[in-house]
Amino acid sequence: MPSAEWRVARPTARRRMSVSRSQVETISARAVGIAGLVFAAQTVPSALAEAAVLRPGAGAALMAVVYGAIVALAVATLSKVAIRAACLAFAILYLLALLSWPTLVEDFGAMAGQVPWLYFLCTVATTAAVVALPSWWAAAYTVVVPIVYGIVRVSPSGGSAEPLLAVLDATYALILGIVVLVIITMLRQAAIGVDQAQEAALQRYDLAARLHANELERVKVDALVHDSVLTTLLSAAAATRPEQQALAARMAKDAIARLDEAGAAGPRSLDRVSLGVLVRRLRTAIGTFNASFAVRVVNAGGVELPVEAVEALYSAAVQAMVNSLQHADEPGRVTRRELRVRGVRANGCVIEVADNGVGFDPITVPHERLGVRVSIEERMTNAGGLAKIESLAGHGTTVILAWPTGAIGGDA
Repeated sequence: MPSAEWRVARPTARRRMSVSRSQVETISARAVGIAGLVFAAQTVPSALAEAAVLRPGAGAALMAVVYGAIVALAVATLSKVAIRAACLAFAILYLLALLSWPTLVEDFGAMAGQVPWLYFLCTVATTAAVVALPSWWAAAYTVVVPIVYGIVRVSPSGGSAEPLLAVLDATYALILGIVVLVIITMLRQAAIGVDQAQEAALQRYDLAARLHANELERVKVDALVHDSVLTTLLSAAAATRPEQQALAARMAKDAIARLDEAGAAGPRSLDRVSLGVLVRRLRTAIGTFNASFAVRVVNAGGVELPVEAVEALYSAAVQAMVNSLQHADEPGRVTRRELRVRGVRANGCVIEVADNGVGFDPITVPHERLGVRVSIEERMTNAGGLAKIESLAGHGTTVILAWPTGAIGGDA
C-alpha cells in the first residue's frame, strides 16, 4: 500500500469586519468621554458667569464636582478602566447637581432670562447612564432628568422661563437622550447576535476539526505503520549481522521520529473570532463550578484570535481552574480565586488563573500527572502559545497562559 498524503484546502486569510459587544461598549464609552470634554469646555464661560449668582463658594464647588467627574469619565473611557463606574458616578452626580441647583442660587433676579449651564451637559449625562445601566434603568433616567430640568427651568432659580419654553427645552433633551438610547441598544443587540453566531460557528468548527484531525491522523498512522514500522520490523527480524542490526536500529529511530512528527502536526484554520467569545465561554464554564471565580477582563475590545488559539486557551484555562478547585483548598481557610483576561494589541491574549490556596512546587509534580503537563503546557505549546506556572507552597498558585508566546509582557 503506497503512502498517502492528504492536503486540506485552507481559506484565504481575511479580517472579519463584524462588530462585537465589547467593541460597541468601548466605542460608546469613548464617545461619551470625548463628548463630555467638548461639552464641558463649551459650558465654562457660562459656568463662570453664573457662579456670581450662586451662594459663596457654591459655583466653584459645583464646577469642581461636575467637571472633575467629566475628566474622570474621559480618563476611564480612554484607558478602558472602571468605565461603568465612572459613567454611573457622573450620571448620579449630574442629577444631584440638577436637584440642588435651586438651593444654590442666591440672586434669583440675576438668573432671570438665563439658562442654567448644567442644561448643556444633559445629553452627556443621559448617554453616560445608557452606558452604565441596563436598558430599563437607562430609559427611566433619560426621562427623569429632562423632567427635572423642566421643573428647574420654570422656577426663579432656573431663569423663570415660560412654561412652553421649558417644555420645549426638556423635550429637546428628552429626544436626544432617547435617540442615543435607541442607537446604543440596537447596536448592542446586533453585536450580541454576531457574538452568538461566532460562538456557535466556533463550536461547530471545533467538532468538525476534531473529526477531520482524527481522520488525518488515522491516514498518517496507517501510512507510517506500513512504510516505516512494518519495514523496520521486517528488517530487524532478518538482521543477523552487526551492520544489519545497526541499520535496523537507525530505521527504528527514524520511524519513531516520524510518528512523533505526525502526532504533533494537525490541521490549521485561518478563521478568527473575537476575544469576547472566549470570555463568554469561560464565564459559562465558571457557572458550572461549585466555587466562584472573580473575573476581570481588560482590553478585550477589537482583539481577534485564531480558532486554534481560542480552543487551546479555553481548554488550558478550564483545566487550570479545575486544578485549583481540586487542590488549592485548605481546611479552615477561605480560598479566593480569580480569572484575569487581558487582550494584547489586536491579536494576542494573556489569561491568568490565580488563587491564594495551599500552592505547590511545580518541580515535584509527578511525571504521570497529565493535568499540568499535557492539558496545560503541551496544549499551549502545540498551539503556538506559552503556559507558565507560578506557585509556592502556602502562597497560592498562578497559571499564566499566553498566545502568542510573546504576548507575556506585551503592550496592551
